[in-house]
Amino acid sequence: MARGQDPEESLLRTPTSLAPATPESPKPSYNTAALPWRMLSDLTAAFCASTLVAPIITIIDKSIILRTSTPHPLPTILSSSLSSALHTPHTFLLSPPYLLVTALYFGTYTTANLTDTITATVASKPANHISAGPAKFLATSTTNMSLCIYKDARFARMFGASASPTNVGAAIKKVVPKSTLALFALRDSLTVFASFNVPPLLAPVLGSQNAAQFLAPAGVQIFSTPVHLLGLDLYNRPGGAGGKIAWGDRWGRIQRDWGGAALARMARVIPAFGVGGVVNSGVRGWLLEGV
Repeated sequence: MARGQDPEESLLRTPTSLAPATPESPKPSYNTAALPWRMLSDLTAAFCASTLVAPIITIIDKSIILRTSTPHPLPTILSSSLSSALHTPHTFLLSPPYLLVTALYFGTYTTANLTDTITATVASKPANHISAGPAKFLATSTTNMSLCIYKDARFARMFGASASPTNVGAAIKKVVPKSTLALFALRDSLTVFASFNVPPLLAPVLGSQNAAQFLAPAGVQIFSTPVHLLGLDLYNRPGGAGGKIAWGDRWGRIQRDWGGAALARMARVIPAFGVGGVVNSGVRGWLLEGV
């Protein structure tokens, strides 16, 4: 200490290098590399998948609704719809039914892909990461159900009972019960969960992402079909005005139609989420190689 220096002043002048350092909180790490390209890849993959599956889904959905309002058998309606699409493809590809179905699956696949990209960015994972968490399920199921309800309502007006003059009054008066809507929502949630969340978990077990993408949405139809059939039965046979229908009677009808209806729903869902899911993940993975 220098001569004449106050001891207390000396203590106050302790070098700052001796003071304890304040620990800095770690900064979050995000994987933002090539983010615009990754988002463009998400949109491109969704577009390829949706435009590929939309034609067959449009024909199937249109034919099923026409079957409820015409006396013709379903195979005849399917054949007629397919023939019309093949003979005038330009008209078919610009028609509202095709554009509605394309929008439905483009929105669904885009939501799933962007959820994967957001998850990979926030969690600092590789760009081609495929998530399987609740966020993806909530996002895709909400988008799919919202667009599907809108599409179904438009299809019903275009091809449903209102197309037949003798059924206009009944079609206007009959309201879909909330119980049926709730069951249809559960049905679609099961399909979306099996199509987007289960394959990443099932692929390591099967040893193939493509096999998981086909088997998961098809297999879940075994469980979602009775939900679908119960919703239809509650709509077709509400059991009001004292004509209450026993649950045993409803269960008997579900058992009667379960097998055939499950196979029909598998035939529809395989192109929608099987083929479409493989194309979507394949194109997205190819575009994100090396990112």
